[in-house]
Amino acid sequence: MAVSKTRSYTVLIAALGGEGGGVLTDWLIEAANQLDFPVQSTSIPGVAQRTGATTYYVEIFPQARSELGGKEPVLSLTPSPGSVDAVVASEIVEAGRAIQRGWVTPGRTTLVSSTHREYAVIEKSAMGDGRYDTQPIIDAAQRLAHRAVFGDLRALAMANGTVINTVMFGALVGAGSLPLSRAACEEAIRRTGKAVEASLSGFAAGYALATTGLARDASATISQLTGKDAAGPQAAQLSQFPRELHEIVAAGIAQVVDYQDERYVKTYVERLQPIVTMERDAGGGAAGYPVSRETARYLALWMSYEDVIRVADLKTRRERLLRVRAEVGAKQNEPVMLTEYLKPGIEELCSVLPRGLAAMARRWGERHGKDVHVGLHIKTTSVRGFAMLVALRSLRRWRRGSARFHEEQALIGEWLEVIGSALPRSMSQAHELALCGNLVKGYGQTHLRGRANLRKILDDVAKSSAMTGAELSQRIAAARKAALADPESRALSAMLGLPVPAPKVQPIRFSPKPKRVAATS
Repeated sequence: MAVSKTRSYTVLIAALGGEGGGVLTDWLIEAANQLDFPVQSTSIPGVAQRTGATTYYVEIFPQARSELGGKEPVLSLTPSPGSVDAVVASEIVEAGRAIQRGWVTPGRTTLVSSTHREYAVIEKSAMGDGRYDTQPIIDAAQRLAHRAVFGDLRALAMANGTVINTVMFGALVGAGSLPLSRAACEEAIRRTGKAVEASLSGFAAGYALATTGLARDASATISQLTGKDAAGPQAAQLSQFPRELHEIVAAGIAQVVDYQDERYVKTYVERLQPIVTMERDAGGGAAGYPVSRETARYLALWMSYEDVIRVADLKTRRERLLRVRAEVGAKQNEPVMLTEYLKPGIEELCSVLPRGLAAMARRWGERHGKDVHVGLHIKTTSVRGFAMLVALRSLRRWRRGSARFHEEQALIGEWLEVIGSALPRSMSQAHELALCGNLVKGYGQTHLRGRANLRKILDDVAKSSAMTGAELSQRIAAARKAALADPESRALSAMLGLPVPAPKVQPIRFSPKPKRVAATS
């Protein structure tokens, strides 16, 4: 890179809390000091919906002080649009923020960004798929940046047993946007004296990604760390379905057998077969079986609904514990303390009780308030805490006798029956009804609201038989979108002409002021 000695080089680091953005800034400063370059840095801590999003800004004047004749350059404390040479982002949406603020400029700015996601609360809590589409960010970067370097930097960090900031540093230097040599940057890492070998390994991986586009196959390494077995179900289980559905049905079978057992897989297949047959007879095969595809997807997810048994099962799996160790960068001989924060309530208790006992528990909850919950902090890295969750997951064999199981299966059967009834009349109507399976998801109150929303839509379909197929399809689609957009169901109720529930208002509690008592002698 041709280095200009008439202006400073500016670097903007967009990182999240715990990712070592401050350490990366220190490395840049140390490398510049080795070369006797004037350097200055500032940081602006922030609070985002994921973790604290902190912006670090560094300016480096690429001329040794010995050549300046006692003069000192004036360096800025904050970045300005059009004057940033390099932007490095620890996550793709953070790169989008930098682009939106004008810090990425054609002909000047090199953008280095990880492609992985750290989802915001609003994304995770959405009734539907609330994830932001990151493709527009990548497209904008290709248009606006002088050079764009993308890669899963978090996966590279995990593969090399380090933190993402080391990979960011290597990619930033490898992109050739800084007046700093690789040797000076690696020496800056060595001088910290902490996890030097792992940090240098991560630096090298990022450097290779930026210079050659080649990187270690991190996904294979992570699979070894987690022990995840990606083997699909046997081909014999899929032979009765059209080839166009093999991928989605195979995923459904794997999900259901993991959740319960082979007998449950048989139930899944028997429920799906009539839908596929009716769609084939209605001519849906030419379009790739859209109704059967969505039915297979949401049927598998619904049949593997989350209850306390499932939560305990997932939290005690070996691959999950290994993944946590990999994410925090723990070495093989280092202990990790893991605490699970749980808040079970009446519905969670009823999900594992037989119907008679569940009815009694719900009546008790109505007398004492339906929002009765118990806060639990369970250390799953302790024998006692782990044993508690193992005992809960062992209830899986008795799940079929629970009240929750019977409730879910009844509504699943009704949903499938409505889809089957619609198929001969209107393919689009059946497709929209299949998509409504996406309403039933999540855990606790989220799941209950989803079931209630689906019930409202199914009841509305039964009352709207006079509508044409196209009109009813549009009405179902509008109802589904309204339910996904509003977790409190006000939009859905208004759209269907039902009583609109009042917004939930949290009561304001005032603490009485303490009375002053006159001192007596």
